[in-house]
Amino acid sequence: MVTAVALFSLMDAQLKLLSEHYPPLQVAFLRGLLSVPFVVLPVLVRGHAARLRPVNVGLHLLRGVLAVAMLTSFVYAVRETSITATYSIFMCAPLVVAALSVPMLGEKVARAQWAAIAVGLAGVLLMLRPGGSRWGMAGSLAAGIAVATYAVSVITLRRLAQTDTTESMVFSFAVLLSIGAGVLAVPGWTALDWSDWPLFVGVGFTGAIAQGFITNAFRHAPAAVVAPFEYTALVWGVILDWAVWHVLPGGVTLAGGSIVIAAGLYIIHRERTQRRKQGTEK
Repeated sequence: MVTAVALFSLMDAQLKLLSEHYPPLQVAFLRGLLSVPFVVLPVLVRGHAARLRPVNVGLHLLRGVLAVAMLTSFVYAVRETSITATYSIFMCAPLVVAALSVPMLGEKVARAQWAAIAVGLAGVLLMLRPGGSRWGMAGSLAAGIAVATYAVSVITLRRLAQTDTTESMVFSFAVLLSIGAGVLAVPGWTALDWSDWPLFVGVGFTGAIAQGFITNAFRHAPAAVVAPFEYTALVWGVILDWAVWHVLPGGVTLAGGSIVIAAGLYIIHRERTQRRKQGTEK
């Protein structure tokens, strides 16, 4: 999950650069389409083409719809502000995932973990600081949509992992994203500038590899344990904002981020303690 977050952060920086020249829907389409070769070729080389076949088609289609909404809204949000500011809202996604894992997956979240989730959300509100934030209403709303659709998409990963291979999940995600976003992008299509080819290749490569890592992460561990590692994105966001756009976050953003990260780490510690206790009892 840590590796996936690092790669996704690098991909997000490239998406932000592309969004300066192309509409969000078109950028989402390019992200999906350019990932397909990096997903398919390694599978074909190994002679495992059958592993690309989807089993739970309905859930794949749902995840495709969520992918279009998530990537388009996220690209719009990251275009309107810095990567770190976007992550300041998006970091509440792991908290939402942990909460949704109870009704949707039947996983257990202790009372103390619920308290940690509430504290983490308070940290997000501190970073948003209504009245003092430079966030525009449209950017905030777009980030909120991205959070909601991402959280539900992550939950579907746990369901799909019971029936489908990692290859089929990553492949269907990329294909359905490119089809859905591509169709919707046609009315506002902007001609591609092929001098941007390094970004095109970079988005495809980092997106495909990161998707594989995150899919395996949620396959092998409960959502409430894996999701908090999403918080490491804040570190990468700060690094990329400074390196590429020469922008650094304010003290309030860092303070709020620290609260959210602390809440996530507590959830991880609590879950490990419970698992260790259950193992001892057995």
